[in-house]
Amino acid sequence: MADNSILTSTTGRTSLADSSIFDCKVTEISKENVFIGSASYVEEEMPQIETRMILVQEAGKQEELIKALKEIKVPFVKMESLEEFEGLDSPEFENVFVVTDFQDSVFNELHKTDYRIVGPPVILNCAQKGEPLPFSCRPLYCTSMMNLVLCFTGFRKKEELVRLVTLVHHMGGVIRKDFNSKVTHLVANCTQGEKFRIAVSLGTPIMKSEWIYKAWERRNEQDFSASVDDFKNEFKVPPFQDCILSFLGFSDEEKTNMEEMTKMQGGNCLPVGDERCTHLVVEENIVKELPFEPSKKLYVVKQEWFWGSIQMDARAGETMYLYEKANTPELKKSVSLLSLNTPNSNRKRRRLKETLAQLSRETDMSPFPPQTPKSCTKSSKNSTPVPSKQSARWQVAKELYQTESNYVNILATIIQLFQVPLEEEGQRGGPILAPEEIKTIFGSIPDIFDVHMKIKDDLEDLIVNWDESKSIGDIFLKYSKDLVKTYPPFVNFFEMSKETIIKCEKQKPRFHAFLKINQAKPECGRQSLVELLIRPVQRLPSVALLLNDLRKHTAEENPDKGTLEKAIGSLKEVMTHINEDKRKTEAQKQIFDVVYEVDGCPANLLSSHRSLVQRVETISLGEHPCDRGEQVTLFLFNDCLEIARKRHKVIGTFRSPPGHTRPPASLKHVHLMPLSQIKKVLDIRETEDCHNAFALLVRPPTERANVLLSFQMTSEELPKENWLKMLCRHVANTICKADAENLIYSADPESFEVNTKDMDSTLSRASRAIKKTSKKVTRAFSFSKTPKRALRRALMTSQSSVEGRSPSSNDKHVMSRLSSTSSLAGIPSPSLISLPSFFERRSHTLSRSTTHLI
Repeated sequence: MADNSILTSTTGRTSLADSSIFDCKVTEISKENVFIGSASYVEEEMPQIETRMILVQEAGKQEELIKALKEIKVPFVKMESLEEFEGLDSPEFENVFVVTDFQDSVFNELHKTDYRIVGPPVILNCAQKGEPLPFSCRPLYCTSMMNLVLCFTGFRKKEELVRLVTLVHHMGGVIRKDFNSKVTHLVANCTQGEKFRIAVSLGTPIMKSEWIYKAWERRNEQDFSASVDDFKNEFKVPPFQDCILSFLGFSDEEKTNMEEMTKMQGGNCLPVGDERCTHLVVEENIVKELPFEPSKKLYVVKQEWFWGSIQMDARAGETMYLYEKANTPELKKSVSLLSLNTPNSNRKRRRLKETLAQLSRETDMSPFPPQTPKSCTKSSKNSTPVPSKQSARWQVAKELYQTESNYVNILATIIQLFQVPLEEEGQRGGPILAPEEIKTIFGSIPDIFDVHMKIKDDLEDLIVNWDESKSIGDIFLKYSKDLVKTYPPFVNFFEMSKETIIKCEKQKPRFHAFLKINQAKPECGRQSLVELLIRPVQRLPSVALLLNDLRKHTAEENPDKGTLEKAIGSLKEVMTHINEDKRKTEAQKQIFDVVYEVDGCPANLLSSHRSLVQRVETISLGEHPCDRGEQVTLFLFNDCLEIARKRHKVIGTFRSPPGHTRPPASLKHVHLMPLSQIKKVLDIRETEDCHNAFALLVRPPTERANVLLSFQMTSEELPKENWLKMLCRHVANTICKADAENLIYSADPESFEVNTKDMDSTLSRASRAIKKTSKKVTRAFSFSKTPKRALRRALMTSQSSVEGRSPSSNDKHVMSRLSSTSSLAGIPSPSLISLPSFFERRSHTLSRSTTHLI
């Protein structure tokens, strides 16, 4: 029962306010107060009782305490022993004893007689704040836990629990036996039980018993509160207290990171299979079957339980995250068709054609998972109609709409999956990030999303009601001012946003766990927040390339021709504006090095938004893009792939001009391929006749033919698996596709007639060298057979003419290419280099038919 009565004193007297809400010893006083409140005239007749403070022993010697009592005008007397109280007792006063030590014999005697007892901090605190003395029938030493309601769980020793309850009462706290919504803190000695689960679900702070003991040690500090976050957070029960974890299916780096996080969060780690483990955390996307039969006491949980516990700052319930064995038959992909074998070569070609057609059909599917929140998207009005004759202009327009739709979905994912949860109020364990940190990370993403939603809707209407005369350029001109307004604030501060994410992830485990949980969701395609946030930086250059491609496939008499040119110009003005101070010297230097190393490298390789990602040395295994056995260097950029072959020694090398230290070009340009043309990446399985091989399924946007390019990696520094993942990631970024892993397919070498058996033999190298030499001479003179003497003579003439050529012409050619690329506005689309036309030019010298073309 609680006594909320206030006894008002006359001049020079104080008021008593009752702040206790759990007191079973004031029943009689409460009844009397109810009676007084029901009849006001009785209250007037009752005599007023004045409060008097009795300073016991050491309390009477504290000058600060005496000064505080004088300030609040409360009468007081000093007392050295209990015997003196008989002469001080009077019915005119309500005596309140002030005791400095709540453990000595004087305190115990006073407590037995049910006198009101307070500590000096109570009086000092009331005097400082000008508040009345709080009423409590229990001894009250300080108010550091005033207004806190505590509940206990997991304490088996009665003596310890009684001690903790007593200290809480001494500091003004209230105890509840049963847990309910009014409980502000749960003091737990274990991480199990009904009370613990309810506290986690309600977001109630769960504290260690040390919290109470440490608060009691600071009982004499004025203005101290046990509920202050800086103090309270030190004594929260960590998520993995009493837990021993082991990890299965994670990489060494991930496992090390998770083990460190476990120890930081109060847990311990042991190897998989140790009987002492309480939890086995499984990477459910990797582990399809457990290596042992788990015991009934062992929790086998998904990694989401691990990161969810850290994010909530409390051990999450295991039942929602239990690991279940996956159905392996459902995991099979259509590429399993590649494992079929047949001795008939015609059947092989037919099966190869069907397999490539199947992969091509799968590529046309929507590249982004359909889990985008409803609040950020609206369904398409109609399915995209397919004209009876698909023109090149319609093909590019369709690609523009698809990439725009994918981009809008990614922006919606950033907002709904990351920004909105971080901004929500009432988060369990408190806010994960400060408001200024959230603003720095996401910036103008919502504004960018709003603009592109309108662009996407307009493109959708245009595609649904397609007509060659309809203008696509007008759509982008319509929103050009909005793009100028929304993009610079984000792009210009993207590096700051990235640095903020990295810093917060290192300093705030809950934010790190929040990112890990969301990254594992299908909406993210296993991409990090930084990888998703870079999409706005890449989007406008991608749109400019598509519009440029669209302009090329638009007839001169079409009114949209001029509109597209204006739209491209407006987009490039925006890009120039936002990228002027963002060009990185080192990235540009790498591209210049590629231009110097590759003879005939296209000038449009130089671009402010392009950066070199990886260089890979390979050998061509097919007849495309080079002859089988030729050494091919692949330069992977963030949006294209430069294919170059090693220059033939028979031609010689260009000499550098006097005074220049630049080495001669060692490679010859073959093809610059936009990553959007790569539809599938095939990981060729390892066999006795095939090692370190992979293939690319390529289809130009305006052609229906598919081309298979196969290579063997010769570099040992970069594992093939890492290279393929890197390639797929940038292909996915280019086409605004989140699930990059779906681009990789495993295939048998027999299905694609790929082998590396003769690549390293001396005889094979000699035959390839002869073949290359004969082809060079054939191209130089004629396509007819040449006698051996004429062949030698032609070869010698060819060498001498090349070696005697002036190098200045080549240098002028390179410098002219570089000078023509000084601005972003002058960069044409990489798709200007047509892959089919390139293969047609080479078809005169191919000794076999292109069996890989469909």
